[in-house]
Amino acid sequence: MADRDAQAAIAQLVADHHQALYRYAFRLSGSSADAEDLTQQAFLVAQQKLDQVRDAGAVRGWLFTVLRNCYLKYRRKRLALPMAELDMAAIPQEPPERIDTQELQEAIDTLPDEFKLVVLMFYFEHCSYREIAERLAVPLGTVMSRLARAKGHLRARLSDTEGRATRSDEAQHKTPGTTFHQPTATRR
Repeated sequence: MADRDAQAAIAQLVADHHQALYRYAFRLSGSSADAEDLTQQAFLVAQQKLDQVRDAGAVRGWLFTVLRNCYLKYRRKRLALPMAELDMAAIPQEPPERIDTQELQEAIDTLPDEFKLVVLMFYFEHCSYREIAERLAVPLGTVMSRLARAKGHLRARLSDTEGRATRSDEAQHKTPGTTFHQPTATRR
């Protein structure tokens, strides 16, 4: 009987949260195939560790955390994450009036993971600065800085001041409008 209850609980989790988790995974990875794999992996982990959820109202946040951890583990396997800094020089102050979702995803894909995670946690998971700082184990000021820099980078990438032709040329040559520089000293 307990096995049936567990299966029903997982089936209900999938029915209730699959679409939201998939969208979040797609924003993190930028690829539908990777998003499918990450979503499936998150539900597999959820099935194995469902007993860790103490509050049924917190299950959505817990699933997002599981998915984010699956993504980070996946990224670590693919490549080491260098510390990155955004060049703030060419960031326009006015955002574009209309944003194309494909261009937005391409711009998000250019962000290093430490910036991408903060943006997605803030806008997609609707986490506060404090919640992001706690979940990522970084200072509150770091969260605020990363979010501001990431928004500036996204604003620059999505701005019409550079023109669409410039962006398509950059995409072909893999040269983003705002660059990420490696710091001269390692920060800890």
